[in-house]
This record gives sequence, structure tokens and C-alpha cells, in this order.
Amino acid sequence: MMIDFELSPRIKGTKNMIHMFAESALRPIAREYDTNEHKKPQDLLKMVQKVMGGGISGAFGTEEKKKEGEEPKEKKRRETNLAGGVTVEEIFWGDAGLALSFPGPGLGGAAVQASGTPEQKEKFLARFAGEEPVWGAMAITEAEAGSDTANIRTTAVLDGDEYILNGEKIFVTSGKSALVESQGFVVVWATLDRKAGRAGIKPFVVEHGTPGMEVTKIEDKLGIRCSDTVSLAFMDCRVPKENLLGNPEVVDKSKTEGFKKVMATFDATRPLVAAMAIGVGSAALDLLKKTLAEEGVEIRYGISPCRMTALERDIMKMDADLKAARLLTWRALWMLDNGQRNDLQSSMAKAKAGSAVTWITQKAVEIMGPLGYSQDLLLEKWMRDSKINDIFEGTGQIQLLVTARRLLGFSREQLK
Repeated sequence: MMIDFELSPRIKGTKNMIHMFAESALRPIAREYDTNEHKKPQDLLKMVQKVMGGGISGAFGTEEKKKEGEEPKEKKRRETNLAGGVTVEEIFWGDAGLALSFPGPGLGGAAVQASGTPEQKEKFLARFAGEEPVWGAMAITEAEAGSDTANIRTTAVLDGDEYILNGEKIFVTSGKSALVESQGFVVVWATLDRKAGRAGIKPFVVEHGTPGMEVTKIEDKLGIRCSDTVSLAFMDCRVPKENLLGNPEVVDKSKTEGFKKVMATFDATRPLVAAMAIGVGSAALDLLKKTLAEEGVEIRYGISPCRMTALERDIMKMDADLKAARLLTWRALWMLDNGQRNDLQSSMAKAKAGSAVTWITQKAVEIMGPLGYSQDLLLEKWMRDSKINDIFEGTGQIQLLVTARRLLGFSREQLK
């Protein structure tokens, strides 16, 4: 099957609708919720929950399901995740901080999709279809386990029908929203046996109100300031045995099923982080082009490079980088929709989008000069918002390392 980069009429319609929503509902209030960090637009969030039924991330990391009695159609177009990526791009074109504060399963839901049994998916994901906003979150990063997620030290010990969790997690996106402001949950990655290495790492669903869990810090951030990022402490936190996602057994040190589920979660979500970056980069480039056009500055596409001005070369490179990132992202999402392994493509998309959009927003501020640096425009905010896409869910450096290993056929031990 060949990849078709032409969006279907359904996705085009959704794209246009979401773009109008982002322009009319998010842009006008973006500055207010950037300035007043940790404040949330409650009426907007309730509307998003009602209209979108679980937020913009409701279908992320999923496969399209065949209707009962339906015969498989070889030529049927699968586009659930591609549609999600296009939606994310348009929402983040409106505002990244507001978009990340939207209710929905988030990374926690993606982890349940990747690791959970059918019964667990039904149990934990059904809550996002209600009328009240609900958030899901994932807690994996620790003070000594950032990019090296295999170094997780949070422990889980089986005691009868419960696991006892002890440890600390940092930089948990939407952790406060999930655990304090809604009936949500956080998926906590902990080790059953540190000596087993990656094989001992398992995901646990810790639900709102679970004793022994505490939000210990709310981060003040450079960008995406409407979205909460927190630290969590687990002190003899008791979780029902059935809340462990997937297989509870640590078979042997050479089998790393639990850890592979961590990576499977990121294979589904990293292209969406790339789409987030592309949305912010598109906003910056659109504003820059519009401002130049209003000032009578023409960008002469199609002329010889030796005749281009420095400004024209910059604009064309911004355009090219953004389009390259978008095509890499769509490819990774298309592969996910079609059940193909996409770990390499997900890392490539995120690495390209994170670095490209960080450069694009900085260059846009530079070209706009003092006006770009001021708060008269949202451009300086977009520059701040963009940087997180080069950091969370695996830094740009880690994505390049993963890409090199896959292309060269090297193991983790061979290429560090």
C-alpha cells in the first residue's frame, strides 16, 4: 500500500472547522492565560468536553475498529491518527498552552491503549466520555531517569491484592488536572524488580483520590503556561492489583515487555508532539508572511538562489523545514493507522519538527525585530511555547540517537 499525502474530504472539512474554532475561540484569550499562569478557561474546557467528547486526544494512538459484521475492505482508508494529527496542528495554531489544558485521555490514555487489556481500556477510558472535563496523565520522568527511562527507581511491591508504590515523579503534564481537578488518573511507571532492568518496569493506573499520592510541586514554566506540570510523590500508595496494565510477570532479564510498552506509547504520541510543533510554527510563519505582505515586501518564489535576498532565503527555508516536518509526521501517523511499526518514523518526525519549529519561531522574532520581541504580538509567546516540543517525550538529541541506531542497525550498547 502506498502512502497518499492528499487529505481526504473528511479530514479537510475537520481541518477547516478546527482552524475557525482556534482563530475565534483560542487566539483572543491566548495572552490572558499566558500572563495568568495556572488559571484555566473553565467555560471553554467544559465546551470542549461537550463538543469533542473527551478532548482532542480521544482517539490518539488507536486503531480504527471494524464494525460488527463488516467485511474487511482492502482499499478502505484508515485515517484515525492522521485526522488526530491534523486536528492537533490546527488547535496548536490557535494556542499551545490552551490546547494542552484541554480535557482528554492524554498520555495516560495513550499508555492504557498501548498496554492495557480490553477490560482495562473499557474501565479507564470510559470516564472521558462524560459531561464533566476529565484528564489523563502519565508519570515516567524522575530526577535520575529523564531520557534514560530504564533507570526508573519508583518501586511497586505486591502485597496481597494491592501493589504498594513508593517514589517521586517530576514534570507530569496535566497531573494536577487529572488528580485534583477531575476524576482522572495518572499512569505511573514503576519497577517490580530493579535487578531485572527494563524487564521489571510496569505501568500502573493510579486514580484520583488514591491515598498515599500527593502533588508536591506545580512548575512555573517558560511556555505552555496554561497547562499544569507537576511533581508527584508516592508514599506507600496502595493500588489495586488489577490496575497494573498488561502482564504482571517479570519473565527474565532478556525480555523487556513492560519497557517496550513505554516505547509503544511514545511511538503513538511522538508524531502528535511533532504536530503540536508544526501548529505553532505555522502560526509564526503565517503572521510573518502577512506582516511582510502588508508592508509591501514580496517573497519571490521560483527565482534563482543567487538572486534571492537574505530575507527570501530565510522565508523559503522556514517554509521548506515546516513542510518537511509535516510530511514526516503524516507518514508516521499513516503507518500507525495501518498497523505498521513506526518507531523510526516517529523519532524522525519529532526530531525534525522540534528543531525546525524552534528555529522558525526564533527567526520570525528576529526578522520582526522589536515588534516581534514585544508583547504587542503573540510571536514572542509562540517562540517560548515552541521550545517544549524539542524537550518533552524524548529530547531532540535522544530522537536523533534513536534514529541513528535504527538506520545503522546498532544496539543501545553499541551506540550511546
